[in-house]
Formats: sequence, C-alpha cells, structure tokens
Amino acid sequence: MDFLALAPDLVKTTIALFIVVDPLGNVPIFVGLTKDMDNLQRKKTYQLATITGLILLTFFSLVGQNILVLFGISLNSFMIAGGILLLIVAVRLLIIGGWSEQQTASESVGAVPIGCPLLVGPGAITTSILSIQSFGILTTLLSVLLTFIIVWLILKFIDPIYRILGKNGSLVITRVMALLIAAISVQYILQGIKSGLL
Repeated sequence: MDFLALAPDLVKTTIALFIVVDPLGNVPIFVGLTKDMDNLQRKKTYQLATITGLILLTFFSLVGQNILVLFGISLNSFMIAGGILLLIVAVRLLIIGGWSEQQTASESVGAVPIGCPLLVGPGAITTSILSIQSFGILTTLLSVLLTFIIVWLILKFIDPIYRILGKNGSLVITRVMALLIAAISVQYILQGIKSGLL
C-alpha cells in the first residue's frame, strides 16, 4: 500500500473530522464538566472520554453502512438527516456557545456527555460513514485514529490550553468552528439532495 498516495485524502478527511469533533471549541465545556474533580479524577475522565470516542467512531465507521442497509435507509437520506442534525448543532453552538447538559455522575462524565455526544455525535458519525464511501476504510480509520490522538493531546494539556485561550478566546474558537460545521452540514444536505435526484 502506497501511504504517500493516501496522504492527500488522509489530510482532507482528518481535517474534516477534527472540525466536526471540535475538541478545541469544547474546551470550556470539558473544563466546566470536570471543575469539581481532583487531578487524578480528571485524568481518568479524559482518558475514558478519548477511549469511548475512539471505540464508538471506529465502530460506526466499520458497521455504519451495514446499519443503514439493515434499516433500509439510503446513504443520501442519511447524508441529508446527518447534515440537518449537524446544522442544528452548529446553530446551537453559534447562539448558545455550548451545550447545556444535566448534572452527570463524575465517574461516567467521561463516557457521557464528553465521549458521546460532545466528541462523537451525529456529525462525526455522518462524516466517518461518508468518508468510507469517498475514500475507503483504511483512510477513514487512519483519520479517526489521528483525530483522537490530537483529541488526547488536547485533553492532556487542557488546563494550559484553557489558560492561553481564556474565556473569550474559547468562545471565539467555538463560534468559528460552528461556522465551519454549518458549512460542512449544508454541503452534506446539498450533496444528498443532488445525489438523490440523479
């Protein structure tokens, strides 16, 4: 396998997935959800979030298409539905600036809501399934792995990152990422409609 030939598609899919997963935009939310934990609890929580997100997204990347077939859902329909859900997430981030989750037990906050749906939500699942259709399994799985390596690094150094960004900087990044997510979602919707009409 020529990995150099995969490089352009791998870079493209990793960037798209990273934008949708949006760990930087979620930094203030992660900090808020773990503010009452000690350092060891926070470390375990972020490790659980990374592992949960990686496993979930790998699972949906591998079997997502089969699930669609099982329920008789076309890829175009899923693309439109995923695009609409992703657009709702983007609008929510633009208007509210984050998520409003109910209080969750500290031992499970890494899995829910950080691992899912903050890191792996409908947008990430849609992106990974569409990536397999466009670029193949190997490129998609590598992009998932690379994305979550970056996520792990961001969570590992979340405190200094949050101090550098500050509250206003974090809000700006959240809004910019939301705009990019909105653009990606509109592209999914248009592509699904266009493919469905052909």
